[in-house]
Amino acid sequence: MTPARLRGWPLPEPTGGKDARGSVCVVGGARGTPGAAMLTGLAALRVGAGRLTLAVAGSVAPHVAVAVPEAGVVALPEDAAGSVTGTDDDGALARELARADVVVVGPGLDSPEGTLAVLRAVVDGAGDDVPLVLDAFALGVLRDADDLRDAVRGRAVLTPNATEVRYLLGDDDGPAEGEGALDGAAARAADRYGVVVACSGSVAAPDGRRWQSSTGYSGLGTSGSGDVLAGAVGGLLARGADPAHAACFGVEAHGTAGDRLAARVGPHGYLARELLEELPRVLVELRAR
Repeated sequence: MTPARLRGWPLPEPTGGKDARGSVCVVGGARGTPGAAMLTGLAALRVGAGRLTLAVAGSVAPHVAVAVPEAGVVALPEDAAGSVTGTDDDGALARELARADVVVVGPGLDSPEGTLAVLRAVVDGAGDDVPLVLDAFALGVLRDADDLRDAVRGRAVLTPNATEVRYLLGDDDGPAEGEGALDGAAARAADRYGVVVACSGSVAAPDGRRWQSSTGYSGLGTSGSGDVLAGAVGGLLARGADPAHAACFGVEAHGTAGDRLAARVGPHGYLARELLEELPRVLVELRAR
């Protein structure tokens, strides 16, 4: 991936109100990690999505609504530890899923059982043609849930980190530790799951297409950075990009934002939230000229 090549593959430029730019629903945010869902949702807005809903643990939902006034907020049931246990009883999430153009699942979830319940509800509640972005715990439950693997095939983007892609591939096929260990991991995961995979600057589609970004300092390996990437991909999907298109532009924008912060702040020490303000500027520079 280079800026010149991406300019020759322009993103959709929807006009009109917020509904024309797409609706993103982020499902995540346990009591201890609501910030993950918030970062994801804000990234989706920063890349141009028009409407945002955050579905988070009920105990933190009022706080999230205040912290992110741009979003509608849905309260999800939780256990005593604050882990999301499933979907709401009053149908609020179902209504949001029915109107969503993209659903991002996983940021800030911390329970395998609850994540399985949520992901199954999303698959059932969102339209069959609605793309999904799976991140964090939503990736952790996918490998061993055959029904979900079949349901997301052909409609999802996975955004695993190095640990998550090893789990997705299994012990026998997962990349080893060390330099170059992730070479080909995104491609193997894309082939195995039938989805687009973005991992450590690599993007792979199940039809055999492959891309590699040259952006991104190691400083991107910081808390919340992956949530920003997942949100950027989701927001670009909402604008009308197809999964591979959204993943390539999301990876490039995320990595370039990190490059700029590395130059201004230092190669390490910048915060994931600081990536958000860079995203619109990067996308403007990637427009066709």
